[in-house]
Amino acid sequence: MAASVNLTTLIKRLEAATSRLEDLVPTITDPSVTTDAAQPLSGQGPSAERALDQARSPSRHMETLPPVIDDFDAIINGQVKSFVNMSEEIGGLVAEQSAAVLRAFAAERKFLIITTKARKPDIQSPVYMEILKDLQAMMGAVNDIREANRASPLFTHLTTVSEGIEVLAWITIDPKPADYVAEILSSAQYHGNRVIKEYKERDRRHVDWVNAFYAIFKSLIAYVKQHYPSGVTWNNQNGIDPQEALHQVQTGQTSSKTPPPSSGPAPPPPPPLPSFDGSPPPPPMPPNGVTPTSSSSDMGAVFDQISRGSDVTSHLRKVDPSIQTHKNPSLRAQGASAPPAPSRSSSQSSSLGKSPIPGKKPKPESMRGKRPPRKDLEGNKWLIENYDNPGQMLEIEASISHSILVTRCTKTPIRIIGKANAISLDNCTQCSLVIDSLVSAVDVIKSPKFEMQVLGKLPTIMLDQVDGAAIYLSRDSLGTEVFTSKCTGINVNLPGQTEDDDYVEKALPEQVKSVVRNGALVSEIVEHAG
Repeated sequence: MAASVNLTTLIKRLEAATSRLEDLVPTITDPSVTTDAAQPLSGQGPSAERALDQARSPSRHMETLPPVIDDFDAIINGQVKSFVNMSEEIGGLVAEQSAAVLRAFAAERKFLIITTKARKPDIQSPVYMEILKDLQAMMGAVNDIREANRASPLFTHLTTVSEGIEVLAWITIDPKPADYVAEILSSAQYHGNRVIKEYKERDRRHVDWVNAFYAIFKSLIAYVKQHYPSGVTWNNQNGIDPQEALHQVQTGQTSSKTPPPSSGPAPPPPPPLPSFDGSPPPPPMPPNGVTPTSSSSDMGAVFDQISRGSDVTSHLRKVDPSIQTHKNPSLRAQGASAPPAPSRSSSQSSSLGKSPIPGKKPKPESMRGKRPPRKDLEGNKWLIENYDNPGQMLEIEASISHSILVTRCTKTPIRIIGKANAISLDNCTQCSLVIDSLVSAVDVIKSPKFEMQVLGKLPTIMLDQVDGAAIYLSRDSLGTEVFTSKCTGINVNLPGQTEDDDYVEKALPEQVKSVVRNGALVSEIVEHAG
């Protein structure tokens, strides 16, 4: 009778273990292995059949786009495509440049997909620069179209887009990229508003074109504030290697799909079936989840052991009392003193929190490749570009028909000999300019720590987004008009009463007070008397 009870108990335990194995089939199956390779267990029940049917179903764990990519696609298919369509109506170089803009947005989309897949690499590492490579190339292509067509009647259009494409560098800005997008919008508006002023009475298509370009910035600001208020985030918790993610995106393996969010670690494998004759347990299940075929001889051996009755327990090992927790309070105390598992909130804060010493982000200018210096005369335009601390003063002998354009120079002194038409400085740093006389104006844009000395006569100086400037005027140029916009630290030095007197420094006002008087808005300069 006792043998019958033991046999019944062993059969129930065996059935329970078999059922457990059958239930784990869909969990441990690797999606990369085809279901045809999985061979069924001998004597499998209905639960195993359902698991195999579920594995064969095409709806198993399909990868979907994360919301950050869906919303970015909405910008591309909405505002960017609308801008491209309006550019094609204008045609020519404008349409060509808009196509490059679309490719640049597509390159940034790939970058964002990689951030959802991969752990964040070191920003100085080669793999990080390789991830940015396509985006840099596309942004450079947009700027190259402007640089190669300075004589075009639509040069202001090309400049508007060339200045605005720098907005895609927001992915390198931390911690408030939305503010950077707004700053680039302001820079693009400086040129775009000129297009509106020129064409509002001639051709409304150009006005609509500018507004369509502005709409991209407004939608991008909302997108960045919603998804990346403190900068681009990476999948540091469950992400793959950045190089592997880049390879997947480039080869199109999962270019529009991301792995489903992990719901926790995989469950541990079930315990091995008991061996009733003292033989070692069978090897664990293969990691790829493919169930090995059970031969009839193996199952026969199992049932042969069952038929032996109570003798099957004769080889079981006795448990030493020294390792039994119910007989040793000290073992229970050790188990109770084990450190608690980190809570969900603490693990999230540790994974989402930023390092106390964050790595230095590359500046937006690094998105452009460094180019060789250039000083050329093309037609009536002098082009001075890409000089970086040349060590000597650059001299240009200009005539009254020459205009001079200086861009992307650093710590470069320039001497203009003769009377030129106009001078423009754009995106220069710590540059100095010495001129004789000009017919028109000096236009300085986004060039901090700028210095200029006028030896002859100069009608107008226009400063836009200049942080720190020192201007020295001659006696012949005291009638110069100075226009400033978003500037700080601008000092104008006036000659003294005699030739031997020193220059007198005068600071341009920066603070303006506006009040409503009689229904009109009146603005006044704030003076500080001390």
